[in-house]
Amino acid sequence: MKLVAFSISLAVKDIHKSKQFYETLGFKVFAGDIERNYLIMKNGNALVGLFQGMFENNILTFNPGWDENANTLEQFDDVRDIQKHLKSNDIKLENEADESSSGPGSLVVLDPDGNAVLIDQHV
Repeated sequence: MKLVAFSISLAVKDIHKSKQFYETLGFKVFAGDIERNYLIMKNGNALVGLFQGMFENNILTFNPGWDENANTLEQFDDVRDIQKHLKSNDIKLENEADESSSGPGSLVVLDPDGNAVLIDQHV
């Protein structure tokens, strides 16, 4: 199973302060809209999402179908196939993708320590 692009989505208190901090670490704005309280920051292949007021805890995020530059891949494991694999291994899903759909979809699982893992397919 290939989850492809990885980022961490951080629940930040002040997006402007967080943006400045990550810029000091060498990150640059890659995507998002600070006026809508979210930014994706990039440094090389490292991606950090900054989200103010959207969720309570940090989230590990994987994007099947994308590389780390948000380019669409020709071949990738569809989120619904990943979901079936997780279910067949008795992994409890917090949110599920619609298995009758195609294209974009997402699911959420919690790791054994309660960390949220978002598998978010945009293509």
